[in-house]
Amino acid sequence: MRSEKVTQGLSRAPHRSLLYALGLDDKELDKPIIGIASSASEIIPGHIQLDQVTEAVKYGVYSAGGTPLSFSTIGVCDGIAMGHEGMKYSLVTRELIADSVESVVRAHRFDGLVLVPNCDKIVPGMLMAAARLDIPAIVVSGGPMLAGEYKGDAIDLHNMFEAVGAVNAGMMEEFELKELEKLACPGCGSCAGMFTANSMNSITEALGIALRGNGTVPAVFSERLRIAKETGRKIMKLLEEDIRPSDILTEEAFKNAISVDMALGCSTNTALHLPAIAHEAGHELTLDLFNEISDRVPHLCSMSPAGIYHMEDLDKAGGIYAVMKELDKSSLLNTEQMTVSGKTVKEILKEIRFIDYEIIRSIDDPYHKTGGLAALKGNIAPEGSIVKQSAVEENMMKHRGPARVYNSEESVVEAINNGEINEGDVIVIRYEGPKGGPGMREMLTPTSALSGMGLDRNVALITDGRFSGATRGAAIGHVSPEAAAGGPIGIIEEGDIIEIDIPAKKINLVLDEDIFKERMDKFEPELREVKGYLGRYARLVQSASTGAIFT
Repeated sequence: MRSEKVTQGLSRAPHRSLLYALGLDDKELDKPIIGIASSASEIIPGHIQLDQVTEAVKYGVYSAGGTPLSFSTIGVCDGIAMGHEGMKYSLVTRELIADSVESVVRAHRFDGLVLVPNCDKIVPGMLMAAARLDIPAIVVSGGPMLAGEYKGDAIDLHNMFEAVGAVNAGMMEEFELKELEKLACPGCGSCAGMFTANSMNSITEALGIALRGNGTVPAVFSERLRIAKETGRKIMKLLEEDIRPSDILTEEAFKNAISVDMALGCSTNTALHLPAIAHEAGHELTLDLFNEISDRVPHLCSMSPAGIYHMEDLDKAGGIYAVMKELDKSSLLNTEQMTVSGKTVKEILKEIRFIDYEIIRSIDDPYHKTGGLAALKGNIAPEGSIVKQSAVEENMMKHRGPARVYNSEESVVEAINNGEINEGDVIVIRYEGPKGGPGMREMLTPTSALSGMGLDRNVALITDGRFSGATRGAAIGHVSPEAAAGGPIGIIEEGDIIEIDIPAKKINLVLDEDIFKERMDKFEPELREVKGYLGRYARLVQSASTGAIFT
């Protein structure tokens, strides 16, 4: 056992003395010590219940013969950080979380690791740490929030952001907004739609690094605690059999994850996080691979924000493995992959006996014949960009229009609210990338304002920043290279014509080649002077096309 380095032998008497100070006894120190990384906090609705989940995990570890010791990590609620400078501190926490988990685990020599996250950057941050550490590890999240209800309709957080746009456009009264804001998020859990948090939690099942139900069982259901207890027991089994993340997070497992991503219509942020996790596991995921899989995997679930269903509906319909069972009918998965349950994907799929085909479409009757995401390339984005094509209106799948150029999120929100954006425009927001922001802010505020005003059906938006999983419409993010790194998005001028062709996976600035080259030769990026962690992040972070990894 790794923990023997701190619990056994004459020279470890001082170490044992400190462990006794925790209330541990000799019997507990003779057992494998399991670290439990929990991001419980009182500022994130998806994390306020994680102490309960952690206690259930501890129960499972104890009952299976281990000694559990929990420690904490930080977390940022993207919804609360949205639309202001705070959002620059969202994506950047992914690296802090991965580093902090690595530091505590290596310093204290845990034998195994249970990861208890729930929301956006926390899930991938912990997965990155698990891949990096490569000791027996398993994930159990806090679970999704239930949808709210307003006048008989299911609602969630994305309705709130769009309602603000509706009020600004005179399409909704302020008293209605006030009613909505107390109903949209009815309790704890990760926000109810297929936004980034629930996308990543669902993907943990597809990767095989979490037990069945981890992605969809609501936070308030007692089943969530039973999953946590079983997770505690399973980590002891993984330790006994020396099954590590490198045995689970294989190249084929990541391909399975992307396939499930496409079928669900997940957040565009998965195109940042999956490559970053894969990088830690020693694999490379390119945007071309996302397109290759999207071309053959159909979109089977109509989930909020683009659709009508929420995570509780998907759970009742059979959950993530029910979606995977449909994909397997067309041999779209590698079912020989091992999972932390101790079973292969194929063995788990045999246990699925019910699928609600109203919520999870048959493989023969998909919502769309291609997957939820598409990577676009062209002279604006030579390294690529990403769009949730399943959330784009049909008339916007191909679009040509004049550029409206802004160098910050705040300036475009002001323009939208002042009625300066017209039908047919292509909004360009630059200097919001990983380096340029720095921090690559999500642009849910401007996209929601457009949706609330009904402009998402006629206006496209491109950025070197990114979008929330709650975004819908022709919103194209992760344009790489970013403006701050000298990318061509930085040379676009007001009124230039931009051509978008999502089915053809293309995005281009319609400009004579000589003029394009002349502008690029003269282009000098505007770099913000930033201190503190954001300054260090800007110096270390790589392009969004790599997953915004550090090298």
